[in-house]
Amino acid sequence: MQDITALSALALSAAIAERRVDCRGVMAAYLSRIEVINPRINAIVSLRSAEDLLAEAEAADRALAAGEHRGWLHGLPFAVKDLSEAKGILCSFGSANYADFVPDYDDIHVERIRAAGAIIIGKTNAPEMGLGSHSYNPVFGVTRNPYDTGRSAGGSSGGAAAALAARLVPVADGSDMMGSLRNPAGFNNVVGFRPSFGRVPSLGNELFLGQLAVNGPMGRSVADVAALFATQAGHDPRDPLSLTDESLSLDAHRDLSGARIGWLGDFGGYLPFEPGVLELCRASLDVFRRLGCTVEEVAPGFDMARLWQTWRTLRHFLVANGQAADYADPARRARMKREMIWEVEDGQQLSANDVYAASLARSDWHRHVAGLFETYDFLILPSAQVFPFDAELDWPKAIDGRAMDTYHRWMEVVIGPTLAGLPVAAMPAGFGANGLPAGIQIIGRARADRDVLAAAASYEKATDWLGQHPQF
Repeated sequence: MQDITALSALALSAAIAERRVDCRGVMAAYLSRIEVINPRINAIVSLRSAEDLLAEAEAADRALAAGEHRGWLHGLPFAVKDLSEAKGILCSFGSANYADFVPDYDDIHVERIRAAGAIIIGKTNAPEMGLGSHSYNPVFGVTRNPYDTGRSAGGSSGGAAAALAARLVPVADGSDMMGSLRNPAGFNNVVGFRPSFGRVPSLGNELFLGQLAVNGPMGRSVADVAALFATQAGHDPRDPLSLTDESLSLDAHRDLSGARIGWLGDFGGYLPFEPGVLELCRASLDVFRRLGCTVEEVAPGFDMARLWQTWRTLRHFLVANGQAADYADPARRARMKREMIWEVEDGQQLSANDVYAASLARSDWHRHVAGLFETYDFLILPSAQVFPFDAELDWPKAIDGRAMDTYHRWMEVVIGPTLAGLPVAAMPAGFGANGLPAGIQIIGRARADRDVLAAAASYEKATDWLGQHPQF
């Protein structure tokens, strides 16, 4: 095994279990690669000391020698997204207000990752409080794209996606409210999976109203993503909306012939795209045709401007109330990014009637999408409206000549699946003439997570994009 870091997470797991490689050697290989490459992309933050990590890896080797195998992640280095708590490791949320917060507990999915044997090495970078699909913050700075370090790695799981693409970790966790598992997957030519809401439980102060954001897996293959998802998922009584357990094992040999695919594209010209993105994503539909699927264009059939207003209202409502305490403190407010302040101040103007009207519109959208799934088995959308952009920008101000009126308008393509609570696999769509990657969303019926992952696995086998890596 000349290059341990080139192995998939599952292959590395098998090699450790079969004692063909030891955990210390795995940790040393990853730490060596991180030392060389991470300074160029800034994907891993709050990295623990090599001495402590190697000692933990040696303890994992001793456990194996004694017949103790904790799970498929036994001895694998793992960096947790810096929006989730990992006991004993700085959790800054990318915010100067939390630059010294070290939790004494794990979030639920992190707890499960540890229990499966992973060695938590540190964190992956994210934007401040997860706002914006570009991973920069005042605590750790900018995460850069491994395919072009002058470009953004996306966000908010940008650090995780860049670390995967650069082979700094074998598999990673992320989270997604507005495309945060999907956009960075497309920007970095890796796989991201947004599960159905409730699949992956999480801790929180408010447990019932926040039904837009989810935690989920990222990886260099669908099989790795499915394995991590199975570890993260399952009911926990601390999260009352978490779903009960069911089989989530990957059906890697699903025959897609005869499957009906609906292409939503730009919603009939409603969404602007950077030249080349939509065309590249549309070309990926040929993969489904080769797999025996029927592919059709889908007319919008819904007032997409209404959907956007629905999104803004619900996001304002959740962010404004979630960040209310920090905003109320003038000193802490002064350290908040201006986009956060905008969200809070707009959210403070909302009435209960506004939120209820938005929920009614969301309900109409759910019914509309459910109707589409009476005709189609899967829906396809691009995962972003632009290629990875200049890393020095805070966000794209215009797309193809159309001005973006908010900091997140350029990511409007991702809000539909979120508002419908649907499972989505973000898969590579290839590379543009500029050499930069783009991706698609494979969207499934409500709670059809296993079907979406099976479709993604078939798509992966029919392409070679995940076999292409950035050059360092």
